[in-house]
Amino acid sequence: MEPLISIRIRNQHRSFQPGEVLECEYQIDAVKAEDVQAAEASVLWHTEGKGDEDLAVHYFERRTPGDAEGGDLRALRCFQTVLPPSPLTYPGIILRIRWCVRVRAFLRRGKEVFLEQTFVLGSTPRATEVVEQGA
Repeated sequence: MEPLISIRIRNQHRSFQPGEVLECEYQIDAVKAEDVQAAEASVLWHTEGKGDEDLAVHYFERRTPGDAEGGDLRALRCFQTVLPPSPLTYPGIILRIRWCVRVRAFLRRGKEVFLEQTFVLGSTPRATEVVEQGA
């Protein structure tokens, strides 16, 4: 059975403005405690579309069994971070900027599982394609 990761962003609309606090919780399940070697939680943005893809991490936390009560990284974990002024989520046609919470679990024998939960930072208008009229 594949380990399960759940992520819950504590704002049901998953839309934030710069400077707001993102509160999140996550849990790892369906795996034995001793099989989880490390867990990482991050808040990051990445680009999609034409050209090189960029990625930057805004918040990062890595935990090992020594950091958790009883050495069990599966327990519900909460964290929060103040969101930066930029870059804002951008739903463009050629280029998109997406924000997400990513949780990765590192298991025995080098196996890794992860889950991402997207959210919106800022309020930018949706891009529309411009069609050039014949001259």
